[in-house]
Amino acid sequence: MINKLPGSRKDPKNKNMPAAQTEPTANPEPFSPTKRLPAHAQRRFHIWPRDWSTKKKRIFTGLVVVVVLALIGGGYYWYHQNHKPKAIVTTQKAAVVVKPTTEASRLTGVQISPELNQRAVTGVMIENSPDARPQSGLNEAGVVYEAVAEGGITRFLALFMENQPAYIGPIRSARPYYLDWLLPFDASYAHVGGSPEALAQIKSLKVKDLDQFANAGAYDRVTQRYAPHNVYSSIAKLYSLAQSKGYNTSNFTGFARKAEAPSATPTAKSIDFTISSYLYNPHYDYDAATNSYKRSEGGKIHTDEKSGAQLSPKVVIALVTPSALESDGTHNSYTTTGSGVMYVFQDGAVSQGTWKKDTRTSQFVFTDSNGNPLKLNPGQTWISLVNTTGAVVYKP
Repeated sequence: MINKLPGSRKDPKNKNMPAAQTEPTANPEPFSPTKRLPAHAQRRFHIWPRDWSTKKKRIFTGLVVVVVLALIGGGYYWYHQNHKPKAIVTTQKAAVVVKPTTEASRLTGVQISPELNQRAVTGVMIENSPDARPQSGLNEAGVVYEAVAEGGITRFLALFMENQPAYIGPIRSARPYYLDWLLPFDASYAHVGGSPEALAQIKSLKVKDLDQFANAGAYDRVTQRYAPHNVYSSIAKLYSLAQSKGYNTSNFTGFARKAEAPSATPTAKSIDFTISSYLYNPHYDYDAATNSYKRSEGGKIHTDEKSGAQLSPKVVIALVTPSALESDGTHNSYTTTGSGVMYVFQDGAVSQGTWKKDTRTSQFVFTDSNGNPLKLNPGQTWISLVNTTGAVVYKP
């Protein structure tokens, strides 16, 4: 069945309608939504009434913009007022003072703990006859003085502070001039008796005396050597003895020190001192690897008995000073109050200068050729006394 559209010519219901009205228009009018909408509906598409002038429209639009900006600004202000970042409160802690873990040794200039630097200095007389060699403990001494005791035989005054060897010797008797080198260090003095002059001066000068004759318990006589070359001790025993006598501190001024500075072109690689005879004259060879001087005497390397290590001081000094025999015709005598020529060997080079000592108890002061302080490298310092400048020979 075919449905007939209303208004068509075949539609019987529209018999009275003219045929021309039911035909579609060839060119229909374009669609216009506003034209076909009722008037009250058309007004809904305008934000202001139709009768507003352009000026009113602009004023209205401006007011709207102002209101919107004000709302945005107010919101921004409110947000930042209520979301301010919290202030970071910092508290400054009191500065913590960190004590240094090391400091320069008063005796050697080597870096050591502050506790060790408060120890008292102990001086020990050590023999150097062929029967006493090799000695023990010399390699750990901070400062060593070398001079003739009697009969051309040299003897050492070894000063200890931070190092504490457990075996030192052979220990022998005191001489007066060694007191001149001991007293500036305010050191206690370990010895086995001494010359009459030395024993008398130890009492008169109130030296911190640790004489073995009066304190045998702090010393040992070993069996592997015969007397008088068999007296030994240790720093622990001697230090304990000194403390029992109230010798707890040493107030002194050590030698001025500097940083090591090995020479690129060493001028003193071989050194010889004429102190006595062949058996006692020392020889040194510069060792660039350790920036020290390897010691020999009597044609043999000078070693430590226990370790077998060759003695190797960092600084070697020759003090030129006159010496003579005492009135007994046996014991030597040195004069080191005053001034004189000196040679300092360190860093592979030599510096000639002047030594000065005002009194028996005052410390040596070393100056270079320009009168400036002659500073020494940190480490063991070995000081030998010679009679003339000709007794010092060195080669590059």
